[in-house]
Amino acid sequence: MSPLLRMTLALPWLGISALAAAESAQSQSNGFVQDSTWSLLNRSVFDQRDYRHGASNSSARNAYKPRSERSGKAEEWAYGLMGSVQSGFTQGLIGVGVDAHAYLGVQLDSGGGRAGKARLLGVDNQGHPKNEYSRGGAALKLRLSNTVLSYGEQRVKTPVFSSSDSRLLPETATGLFLTSNEIETLKLVAGHFTESTDRNASSHDQGFVVNYSNARKGNAFDLAGAVWNPSSAVSASLYTSRYEDSWNQHYLGSTLSHALDDRRSLSLDLNLYRTTDTGKALSGQIDNTTWSLVSRYNHGPHGFSLGWQQVDGNTPFDYVTRGAIFISNAVQLSDFNAPNEKSWQARYDLNMGAYGVPGLNLTALYVRGFDIDGSHVDQRGGYAYLGYGRGGKHWERDLEARYVVQSGKAKGTAFSLRHNVHRGNTAQAELDADQIRLAVEFPLTGGF
Repeated sequence: MSPLLRMTLALPWLGISALAAAESAQSQSNGFVQDSTWSLLNRSVFDQRDYRHGASNSSARNAYKPRSERSGKAEEWAYGLMGSVQSGFTQGLIGVGVDAHAYLGVQLDSGGGRAGKARLLGVDNQGHPKNEYSRGGAALKLRLSNTVLSYGEQRVKTPVFSSSDSRLLPETATGLFLTSNEIETLKLVAGHFTESTDRNASSHDQGFVVNYSNARKGNAFDLAGAVWNPSSAVSASLYTSRYEDSWNQHYLGSTLSHALDDRRSLSLDLNLYRTTDTGKALSGQIDNTTWSLVSRYNHGPHGFSLGWQQVDGNTPFDYVTRGAIFISNAVQLSDFNAPNEKSWQARYDLNMGAYGVPGLNLTALYVRGFDIDGSHVDQRGGYAYLGYGRGGKHWERDLEARYVVQSGKAKGTAFSLRHNVHRGNTAQAELDADQIRLAVEFPLTGGF
């Protein structure tokens, strides 16, 4: 375990006698069973991607076919069932609890020539979609005052290491994670992880999910961070992390919001990552600063956003786990994170509740990226295979309608329909594609 992580783990325990006497979450515990909750989420997702201008579905099977025989379409339809149980904590100075989960994915329709790119379904060694796949896990948790330490398989959400839930089943990670809320406006976190499990995986022994590098993987990931929320209008976060023998990555984020009146407000979001290679530099030389800044204006049911994102470095902005990318222009089909890329975003959101349809929200988004230059990427590193050139440019348009049932027996059921389009030249690495994605979710929750 790194010295940085050991120091962060120790911080919440300082002044233990004063904390134990104060009012805390642990002092209010009702017991292991009494505070337990369960949830069951039913989800069905249909994802179709029609590739254009010579692009094709890059499933495992298609990779062995000649270009003339590759499918121009990726299409998967699947059903997912996600069950979880979160126990309460035993009473006493140190509470003990357990969180457990079990996931099941079932194929409704796909095929060897269409599966792989959407990552809804698990695939076998020949690239054929599995009829079903599943996995489960648990984490032991200890609580002292307002500090919780968990060990095992769990879902984590931080800007540098985060379990994505954007497909059929969510990612999980195995390791140690600490969350401390001893100070009302300040949250401290720290973690040490030995693997992450992808969204369509059934095994737990594949190491870490890395999004762009094809180099040999490191064996550990450490993180530490602080989140400061002095008021509902201000928040700031600072994280540091190390992906063993690959890179050090630091993050700074901040959100400012201001209400102009009871119908109008302004907000500003900043996300900044600084990444440099470390140790054996398994992914090659990395010296990358990536940041985004988005301004939002809300007027009643209308929301207008303008944003700018920039990558300074000869490698793409890369990250471990599918969800650890908080920059604003990481959208549906592209992250707009190529070497030296600049991109801007325009977005419009409409809450149809003001027009008599509560629960319905509409979104239209456009992102354009340009000035991509990957001609100086380390040829011995993990990114040369992406084939970035000089003068790369591309754009993406995303449309979404999302409706959540507001009452009745189906309350909480969500329907989402997306249509996404991406186009670019050959100096950037993303594929030209049209995507249609339909998702339906029905949640059930309860206590014991």
